Amino acid sequence: MENSSALFMFVLHGLNDTRTSTHMYFGFCLVFYIATVLVNLLLIITVILDQTLHEPMHLFICSLFVNGICGASAFYPKILADLLSDSHVISYTACMTQIWAIYSYALYEFTCLTVMAYDRYVAICKPLEYLCIMTHQKVVKLLIFICLLSILESVLGTALTIRLPLCGNDIDKLYCSNWEVVKLSCTDVIVNNLYGYFLILSHFSQTVLIIVSYIHIIRACLQSKSGKVKFMQTCFPHLITLTNFALSLLFDLMYSRYGKSQGLQALRNILGIEYLVVPPLLNPIIYGLNLSQIRQQFLKMFRQNLVWVSQH
Repeated sequence: MENSSALFMFVLHGLNDTRTSTHMYFGFCLVFYIATVLVNLLLIITVILDQTLHEPMHLFICSLFVNGICGASAFYPKILADLLSDSHVISYTACMTQIWAIYSYALYEFTCLTVMAYDRYVAICKPLEYLCIMTHQKVVKLLIFICLLSILESVLGTALTIRLPLCGNDIDKLYCSNWEVVKLSCTDVIVNNLYGYFLILSHFSQTVLIIVSYIHIIRACLQSKSGKVKFMQTCFPHLITLTNFALSLLFDLMYSRYGKSQGLQALRNILGIEYLVVPPLLNPIIYGLNLSQIRQQFLKMFRQNLVWVSQH
Protein backbone atom coordinates (compact mmCIF):
# COMPACT_ATOMS: atom_id res chain seq x y z
CA MET A 1 0.00 0.00 0.00
CA GLU A 2 1.55 3.34 -1.04
CA ASN A 3 1.62 5.43 2.11
CA SER A 4 3.12 8.46 0.39
CA SER A 5 0.04 8.93 -1.81
CA ALA A 6 -1.93 12.10 -1.16
CA LEU A 7 -5.08 9.95 -1.51
CA PHE A 8 -4.12 7.58 1.33
CA MET A 9 -6.63 7.74 4.18
CA PHE A 10 -6.63 6.27 7.68
CA VAL A 11 -9.87 5.10 9.28
CA LEU A 12 -10.27 5.99 12.98
CA HIS A 13 -12.35 3.38 14.83
CA GLY A 14 -12.45 5.08 18.23
CA LEU A 15 -16.04 6.20 17.75
CA ASN A 16 -17.35 2.85 16.52
CA ASP A 17 -19.23 2.21 19.77
CA THR A 18 -20.59 5.75 19.88
CA ARG A 19 -23.53 5.38 17.55
CA THR A 20 -25.96 7.44 19.62
CA SER A 21 -25.73 10.69 21.58
CA THR A 22 -22.97 11.98 19.31
CA HIS A 23 -24.41 15.49 19.52
CA MET A 24 -24.23 15.31 23.32
CA TYR A 25 -20.57 14.24 23.14
CA PHE A 26 -19.97 17.01 20.62
CA GLY A 27 -21.41 19.54 23.08
CA PHE A 28 -19.22 18.27 25.91
CA CYS A 29 -16.08 18.30 23.74
CA LEU A 30 -16.84 21.78 22.43
CA VAL A 31 -17.35 23.15 25.95
CA PHE A 32 -14.14 21.51 27.18
CA TYR A 33 -12.16 22.83 24.21
CA ILE A 34 -13.45 26.39 24.54
CA ALA A 35 -12.90 26.33 28.32
CA THR A 36 -9.37 24.95 27.90
CA VAL A 37 -8.33 27.55 25.33
CA LEU A 38 -10.08 30.46 27.06
CA VAL A 39 -8.81 29.82 30.60
CA ASN A 40 -5.25 29.08 29.48
CA LEU A 41 -5.23 32.14 27.21
CA LEU A 42 -6.50 34.45 29.94
CA LEU A 43 -3.84 33.22 32.36
CA ILE A 44 -1.12 33.60 29.70
CA ILE A 45 -2.20 37.21 29.17
CA THR A 46 -2.23 37.75 32.95
CA VAL A 47 1.36 36.53 33.34
CA ILE A 48 2.60 38.48 30.30
CA LEU A 49 1.02 41.81 31.29
CA ASP A 50 2.02 41.76 34.95
CA GLN A 51 5.73 42.40 35.53
CA THR A 52 5.53 41.02 39.07
CA LEU A 53 4.75 37.58 37.61
CA HIS A 54 7.89 37.46 35.47
CA GLU A 55 9.57 35.10 37.91
CA PRO A 56 11.05 31.75 36.83
CA MET A 57 8.27 29.65 38.34
CA HIS A 58 5.51 31.74 36.75
CA LEU A 59 7.25 31.74 33.36
CA PHE A 60 7.50 27.94 33.42
CA ILE A 61 3.83 27.74 34.41
CA CYS A 62 2.95 30.12 31.58
CA SER A 63 4.75 27.83 29.13
CA LEU A 64 2.58 24.95 30.39
CA PHE A 65 -0.50 27.04 29.59
CA VAL A 66 0.78 27.64 26.05
CA ASN A 67 1.57 23.94 25.63
CA GLY A 68 -1.88 23.05 26.94
CA ILE A 69 -3.54 25.07 24.17
CA CYS A 70 -1.29 23.36 21.60
CA GLY A 71 -2.09 19.90 22.94
CA ALA A 72 -5.83 20.55 23.05
CA SER A 73 -5.76 22.00 19.53
CA ALA A 74 -3.99 18.88 18.26
CA PHE A 75 -6.87 16.71 19.50
CA TYR A 76 -10.20 18.54 19.75
CA PRO A 77 -10.79 19.91 16.20
CA LYS A 78 -10.58 16.44 14.63
CA ILE A 79 -12.76 14.71 17.22
CA LEU A 80 -15.34 17.51 16.95
CA ALA A 81 -15.47 17.03 13.18
CA ASP A 82 -15.76 13.24 13.56
CA LEU A 83 -18.65 13.53 16.02
CA LEU A 84 -20.65 15.35 13.34
CA SER A 85 -19.63 12.99 10.54
CA ASP A 86 -20.53 9.43 9.61
CA SER A 87 -17.08 8.71 8.19
CA HIS A 88 -14.17 8.98 10.60
CA VAL A 89 -11.22 9.24 8.25
CA ILE A 90 -8.06 11.31 8.19
CA SER A 91 -5.57 11.91 5.40
CA TYR A 92 -2.01 10.63 5.61
CA THR A 93 -0.59 14.16 5.83
CA ALA A 94 -3.08 15.22 8.51
CA CYS A 95 -2.39 12.02 10.46
CA MET A 96 1.38 12.59 10.46
CA THR A 97 0.84 16.22 11.46
CA GLN A 98 -1.37 15.17 14.36
CA ILE A 99 1.19 12.60 15.48
CA TRP A 100 3.92 15.23 15.43
CA ALA A 101 1.78 17.76 17.33
CA ILE A 102 0.75 15.30 20.04
CA TYR A 103 4.31 13.96 20.28
CA SER A 104 5.62 17.51 20.75
CA TYR A 105 2.95 18.35 23.34
CA ALA A 106 3.66 15.26 25.47
CA LEU A 107 7.45 15.59 25.31
CA TYR A 108 7.35 19.31 26.09
CA GLU A 109 4.97 18.79 29.04
CA PHE A 110 7.10 16.18 30.75
CA THR A 111 10.41 17.97 30.16
CA CYS A 112 8.98 21.26 31.41
CA LEU A 113 7.64 19.56 34.55
CA THR A 114 11.14 18.13 35.10
CA VAL A 115 12.72 21.58 34.85
CA MET A 116 10.07 22.92 37.23
CA ALA A 117 11.06 20.27 39.78
CA TYR A 118 14.65 21.51 39.55
CA ASP A 119 13.42 25.10 39.93
CA ARG A 120 11.51 24.19 43.11
CA TYR A 121 14.59 22.35 44.43
CA VAL A 122 16.76 25.45 44.01
CA ALA A 123 14.08 27.76 45.46
CA ILE A 124 13.57 25.67 48.60
CA CYS A 125 16.94 24.04 49.19
CA LYS A 126 19.13 26.96 48.06
CA PRO A 127 16.97 30.05 48.61
CA LEU A 128 19.89 32.47 48.99
CA GLU A 129 21.38 31.35 45.68
CA TYR A 130 18.08 31.14 43.79
CA LEU A 131 18.24 34.48 42.00
CA CYS A 132 21.86 33.85 41.00
CA ILE A 133 21.13 30.38 39.66
CA MET A 134 17.72 30.91 38.03
CA THR A 135 18.49 34.13 36.20
CA HIS A 136 16.19 35.50 33.50
CA GLN A 137 18.71 34.50 30.83
CA LYS A 138 18.91 30.96 32.16
CA VAL A 139 15.12 30.63 32.28
CA VAL A 140 14.85 31.78 28.65
CA LYS A 141 17.57 29.31 27.62
CA LEU A 142 15.81 26.48 29.47
CA LEU A 143 12.48 27.27 27.78
CA ILE A 144 14.17 27.37 24.36
CA PHE A 145 15.94 24.09 25.15
CA ILE A 146 12.68 22.40 26.19
CA CYS A 147 10.97 23.61 23.02
CA LEU A 148 13.78 22.58 20.66
CA LEU A 149 14.27 19.21 22.37
CA SER A 150 10.58 18.30 22.17
CA ILE A 151 10.37 19.39 18.52
CA LEU A 152 13.54 17.47 17.59
CA GLU A 153 12.41 14.29 19.36
CA SER A 154 8.95 14.46 17.79
CA VAL A 155 10.34 15.19 14.31
CA LEU A 156 12.66 12.17 14.52
CA GLY A 157 9.88 9.93 15.79
CA THR A 158 7.47 11.05 13.07
CA ALA A 159 10.16 10.79 10.36
CA LEU A 160 10.86 7.18 11.35
CA THR A 161 7.15 6.45 10.98
CA ILE A 162 6.83 8.22 7.62
CA ARG A 163 9.53 5.99 6.11
CA LEU A 164 7.46 2.84 6.77
CA PRO A 165 5.38 1.20 4.01
CA LEU A 166 1.92 0.40 5.36
CA CYS A 167 -0.26 -2.67 4.84
CA GLY A 168 -3.37 -1.33 6.51
CA ASN A 169 -5.20 1.86 7.41
CA ASP A 170 -7.30 1.00 10.48
CA ILE A 171 -6.49 2.83 13.74
CA ASP A 172 -8.30 1.78 16.91
CA LYS A 173 -8.18 5.23 18.52
CA LEU A 174 -9.93 8.58 18.42
CA TYR A 175 -6.86 10.19 16.87
CA CYS A 176 -3.65 9.31 15.05
CA SER A 177 -1.19 7.67 17.41
CA ASN A 178 2.40 6.97 16.40
CA TRP A 179 2.51 3.39 17.61
CA GLU A 180 -0.88 2.57 16.08
CA VAL A 181 0.48 3.63 12.69
CA VAL A 182 3.77 1.78 13.24
CA LYS A 183 1.80 -1.43 13.88
CA LEU A 184 0.38 -1.13 10.34
CA SER A 185 3.84 -1.43 8.79
CA CYS A 186 4.62 -4.17 6.26
CA THR A 187 8.29 -4.25 7.27
CA ASP A 188 10.37 -4.69 10.39
CA VAL A 189 10.00 -1.81 12.86
CA ILE A 190 13.09 -2.47 15.00
CA VAL A 191 14.42 1.06 14.41
CA ASN A 192 11.13 2.56 15.60
CA ASN A 193 11.20 0.26 18.63
CA LEU A 194 14.76 1.23 19.48
CA TYR A 195 13.93 4.91 19.19
CA GLY A 196 10.89 4.40 21.42
CA TYR A 197 13.03 2.69 24.06
CA PHE A 198 15.59 5.48 23.74
CA LEU A 199 12.89 8.06 24.50
CA ILE A 200 11.63 6.00 27.44
CA LEU A 201 15.15 5.73 28.90
CA SER A 202 15.92 9.42 28.37
CA HIS A 203 12.72 10.48 30.05
CA PHE A 204 13.24 7.89 32.79
CA SER A 205 16.42 9.80 33.62
CA GLN A 206 14.22 12.88 33.96
CA THR A 207 12.02 10.91 36.35
CA VAL A 208 15.09 10.08 38.45
CA LEU A 209 16.00 13.79 38.52
CA ILE A 210 12.48 14.63 39.70
CA ILE A 211 12.57 12.00 42.44
CA VAL A 212 16.00 13.14 43.68
CA SER A 213 14.86 16.78 43.64
CA TYR A 214 11.77 16.00 45.70
CA ILE A 215 13.69 13.91 48.21
CA HIS A 216 15.78 17.00 48.96
CA ILE A 217 12.73 19.28 48.86
CA ILE A 218 10.71 17.16 51.31
CA ARG A 219 13.67 16.92 53.70
CA ALA A 220 14.10 20.69 53.64
CA CYS A 221 10.38 21.40 54.05
CA LEU A 222 9.96 19.08 57.03
CA GLN A 223 12.48 21.11 59.01
CA SER A 224 10.23 24.14 59.45
CA LYS A 225 6.58 25.14 59.48
CA SER A 226 7.16 27.77 56.78
CA GLY A 227 8.77 25.07 54.63
CA LYS A 228 5.66 22.92 54.91
CA VAL A 229 3.49 25.86 53.84
CA LYS A 230 5.77 26.58 50.87
CA PHE A 231 5.64 22.90 49.89
CA MET A 232 1.83 22.86 49.92
CA GLN A 233 1.59 26.10 47.95
CA THR A 234 4.09 25.44 45.17
CA CYS A 235 5.34 21.85 45.22
CA PHE A 236 2.14 19.93 45.93
CA PRO A 237 0.33 21.36 42.85
CA HIS A 238 3.36 20.44 40.76
CA LEU A 239 3.30 16.88 42.10
CA ILE A 240 -0.42 16.54 41.29
CA THR A 241 0.13 17.74 37.73
CA LEU A 242 3.23 15.61 37.23
CA THR A 243 1.68 12.42 38.66
CA ASN A 244 -1.52 12.79 36.65
CA PHE A 245 0.28 13.45 33.38
CA ALA A 246 2.99 10.80 33.80
CA LEU A 247 0.62 8.01 34.85
CA SER A 248 -1.98 8.73 32.15
CA LEU A 249 0.74 8.86 29.47
CA LEU A 250 2.31 5.65 30.79
CA PHE A 251 -1.05 3.82 30.81
CA ASP A 252 -1.77 4.90 27.24
CA LEU A 253 1.71 3.85 26.11
CA MET A 254 1.49 0.44 27.79
CA TYR A 255 -2.04 -0.23 26.54
CA SER A 256 -1.16 0.77 22.97
CA ARG A 257 1.84 -1.54 22.92
CA TYR A 258 0.73 -4.47 25.05
CA GLY A 259 -3.03 -4.15 25.57
CA LYS A 260 -5.52 -6.51 23.97
CA SER A 261 -7.23 -5.18 20.86
CA GLN A 262 -10.40 -6.98 21.97
CA GLY A 263 -10.70 -4.78 25.06
CA LEU A 264 -13.49 -2.31 25.65
CA GLN A 265 -13.34 0.56 23.19
CA ALA A 266 -14.50 2.98 25.89
CA LEU A 267 -11.55 1.99 28.09
CA ARG A 268 -9.12 2.46 25.21
CA ASN A 269 -10.62 5.87 24.51
CA ILE A 270 -10.32 7.00 28.13
CA LEU A 271 -6.72 5.81 28.42
CA GLY A 272 -5.89 7.38 25.08
CA ILE A 273 -7.22 10.88 25.70
CA GLU A 274 -6.75 11.47 29.44
CA TYR A 275 -3.30 13.05 29.08
CA LEU A 276 -4.58 15.21 26.21
CA VAL A 277 -7.79 16.42 27.87
CA VAL A 278 -7.19 16.64 31.62
CA PRO A 279 -3.76 18.37 32.02
CA PRO A 280 -4.57 21.36 29.75
CA LEU A 281 -7.69 22.01 31.83
CA LEU A 282 -6.20 20.96 35.19
CA ASN A 283 -3.02 23.07 34.96
CA PRO A 284 -4.85 26.45 34.97
CA ILE A 285 -6.93 25.34 37.96
CA ILE A 286 -4.03 23.94 39.98
CA TYR A 287 -1.48 26.62 39.10
CA GLY A 288 -3.33 29.68 37.90
CA LEU A 289 -6.16 29.66 40.41
CA ASN A 290 -4.27 28.09 43.31
CA LEU A 291 -1.16 30.27 43.39
CA SER A 292 -2.16 33.48 45.16
CA GLN A 293 -0.06 35.84 43.00
CA ILE A 294 -1.52 34.66 39.71
CA ARG A 295 -5.03 34.40 41.17
CA GLN A 296 -4.94 37.94 42.54
CA GLN A 297 -3.64 39.44 39.30
CA PHE A 298 -6.15 37.44 37.27
CA LEU A 299 -9.06 38.65 39.39
CA LYS A 300 -7.72 42.21 39.29
CA MET A 301 -7.54 42.14 35.50
CA PHE A 302 -11.00 40.58 35.30
CA ARG A 303 -12.52 43.32 37.50
CA GLN A 304 -10.83 46.05 35.46
CA ASN A 305 -12.23 44.62 32.23
CA LEU A 306 -15.65 44.25 33.84
CA VAL A 307 -15.60 47.91 34.88
CA TRP A 308 -14.48 48.97 31.38
CA VAL A 309 -17.31 47.00 29.77
CA SER A 310 -19.91 48.45 32.14
CA GLN A 311 -18.72 51.99 31.37
CA HIS A 312 -18.99 51.44 27.63
